[in-house]
Amino acid sequence: MRLKNKIAVITGAGSGFGKGIAIRFAEEGAKVVIADINLVSAEKVAAEIGKNALAVAGDVSQDGDVSSMFERTLKHYGRVDILINNAGTTHRNKPMTEVTEEEFEQIFAVNVKSVFLTAKHGVPLMKKQGHGVILNVASTAGLRPRPGLVWYNTSKGAMITATKAMAIELATFKIRVNAINPVAGETGMLPLFMGEDTPEKRAQFVSSIPWGRLSQPEDMANAALFLCSDEADMVTGTCMEVDGGRCI
Repeated sequence: MRLKNKIAVITGAGSGFGKGIAIRFAEEGAKVVIADINLVSAEKVAAEIGKNALAVAGDVSQDGDVSSMFERTLKHYGRVDILINNAGTTHRNKPMTEVTEEEFEQIFAVNVKSVFLTAKHGVPLMKKQGHGVILNVASTAGLRPRPGLVWYNTSKGAMITATKAMAIELATFKIRVNAINPVAGETGMLPLFMGEDTPEKRAQFVSSIPWGRLSQPEDMANAALFLCSDEADMVTGTCMEVDGGRCI
C-alpha cells in the first residue's frame, strides 16, 4: 500500500485521467475526494471506489467552490496530504483567431486560475501540517504544441511554469510540487483536440507518438502514483512526460 491512509483531493475526477488516478490511489490505500463540476459523475466514481471516497461538486474556476471543496475534505478526513490539479478544458481544434474571447477565458479559468485557487486554499493547510504533495496535470501541448490548439497549448505552458515556480517556493515547507505531461489520450477531450473524430484523424495523432498508441488513464495513474508517493521524496519541480516519446 504505497499511499496508505493518505488523503488525496483530485479535481476533475469524475471521468478520464482523474477517474483513473482516483481509482489507482484508492487501490493503494488512499482516501480520495472526487471533485468534479458534474456531481453525478463524481458520485458514480465514488460509488465504484466505495467507503474510502467522497464525492464533492464544484467549479475549480470559482473561489467559493474551491474553498468549499477543502472545507468538506477537512470536515470528512481532517487533512489534505495530496492535491491533484487534473480538471481541464480546451477549445475545438481551429485557427487561433477563430477562438472566441469566451472560450479563451474559460480555458484559462479552468486550466490556470484553478491552480491559483487550489494553492490559495490548499497550501496554507499543507504548511500548517508541515507536509504535502501537489501534482499538476499539464500536457505535452505545453512543450510541443500542435497547430489549431494555440490557447490550450499556452494554458498548459503556464501550468508547467507554475509547477516549477511553486516547487521552489514551497520546498522549505516540505511541500513537493510536480507535474505530468500526458500525450493525447482516450478521454472526452480527444474529439476537441482532433477537431473531428475520424479514423484518419486518430491515425494522424497516433503517428506522432513513437510508442504507437494514445495514452490511457492507467498510464497517468501509474505516473501520478509514483510522484505522489514517499518513493519520490527527492523529486520536486519535475514535469514528467508520459507521452510514448512524443516530445523527444
